[in-house]
Amino acid sequence: MRVLVTGASGFLGRFVAARIAAAGHEVRTLQRRPSGLAGVSPGVTDLRGSIGDPAAVARAVAGMDAVVHLAAKVSLAGDPAEFEAVNVGGTRTLLAAAADAGVSRFVYVSSPSVAHAGASIVGQDALPADPVRARGDYARTKARAELVALAADSPALRVVAVRPHLVWGPGDTQLVARVVDRARAGRLPLLGHGAALIDTTYIDNAASAIAAALERADAVHGRAYVITNGEPRPVAELLAGMCAAAGVPAPEWRVPAALARGAGSLIEAAWRVRPGADEPPMTRFLAEQLSTAHWFDQRRTRADLDWMPEVTLDEGFRRLAASYR
Repeated sequence: MRVLVTGASGFLGRFVAARIAAAGHEVRTLQRRPSGLAGVSPGVTDLRGSIGDPAAVARAVAGMDAVVHLAAKVSLAGDPAEFEAVNVGGTRTLLAAAADAGVSRFVYVSSPSVAHAGASIVGQDALPADPVRARGDYARTKARAELVALAADSPALRVVAVRPHLVWGPGDTQLVARVVDRARAGRLPLLGHGAALIDTTYIDNAASAIAAALERADAVHGRAYVITNGEPRPVAELLAGMCAAAGVPAPEWRVPAALARGAGSLIEAAWRVRPGADEPPMTRFLAEQLSTAHWFDQRRTRADLDWMPEVTLDEGFRRLAASYR
């Protein structure tokens, strides 16, 4: 197939584009900065542009058989209008252009946060996206965009939504780098008891699952799937594993979960009035993610996508440690 991958300059997008190209498909990428894959991964060509630019999107989808859409505004804070324009507006633009170009498969890369309202998730499958109750502008706009994408599903344009959960691995500048930097500075607490079970996804597994969704789109279109390693661990153990890999002390001091959630709400409100230079140190969504269980039933995902994780969490931590050495 000829496959357009948006957002390939990002951590997950780069792995996905390389994985699809390695399977023998011709890959074109679309993002605002170079993906780093053109000329390195055979079968990959780069296009520079924004999913908010209809002309650039039309050029990108021309001649393509399939689209894998990862480009998004990902942040704990920011201008709500920008989240809406990129995550919802960009998805609408891409879907319209894909339909006009005769694209037959469309994989929308979403997030489990689209169906997370703050309570624990214990062994559930992919619940419907809920933009009303989702926490934060990122989750709310991703939920709306997922609903828009699945509403566009048809026999002509087969749409699948996949929700990789907490993707990490060597080179990750979001989850791993932030955990390590805060631990090194002594600013990483455990919220509550640190025993909440959390699913995560090693980067190679997330990429292979998205590639599998592309291959299986004819059979599974119109549905949403959560992707994880299927190895829930206590949050304290996951944080300690990342810290050990980087050679920094694991967090030992604790903050009551309720206090962290309240503080997160106040910080969010202050950030809207006067944004800081970086991500806020805490938000209500982040506090809930670090203090409540969220692990998922993977049986339907694995059966429908004909997919299994290739890298265990323990092997992932060994690879992470090797990257730091």
